[in-house]
Amino acid sequence: MGDRQQAVDRVDVIMKQVAQVSTAPDLTSKELCQRIQRVAHHLETRLRRELAVFGIEPWEIELLASLRRVGPPHQVTAGSLQDIMQLTTGAVTKRVAALEKKGWVRREVDAGDRRQVLVCLTDEGEQRALEVFGTKTETEARVLSALDLATQQRLNDDLRTLLIDLEGAVRN
Repeated sequence: MGDRQQAVDRVDVIMKQVAQVSTAPDLTSKELCQRIQRVAHHLETRLRRELAVFGIEPWEIELLASLRRVGPPHQVTAGSLQDIMQLTTGAVTKRVAALEKKGWVRREVDAGDRRQVLVCLTDEGEQRALEVFGTKTETEARVLSALDLATQQRLNDDLRTLLIDLEGAVRN
């Protein structure tokens, strides 16, 4: 922690305390995890605040975005939503039901496989998503604005490597 930086953040203070009681030879991974968690918390908090103006929660815009990213007719199976959003079956069902009540999505039986339920983005849901995407993107950029673009790209590359190790690579 010493000479790497001039300023000290809360994680530096925490890690100094941890180092005094820990028997671990290297706490670098713990330090990094603390920072990732804190940045994620700040991002979530700011997104909630910015999106509240639109009456929408971050999870709602993520579900709508997941549907919009797949080309028209903007529909996927509930199982695909589980994978995309890393949620349980119950969580997907609950979230889809909530957005269905708002008129932003609808459920249909897949004509090709009647055992499958398709979650479809409605015109109203697409319009709602389009109203909010810009604010979400701007908020994300503001949260990361202390880092120049080259640093953001390097972090993207490093975190991609980590996610591929944790989740496996995907095909385009």
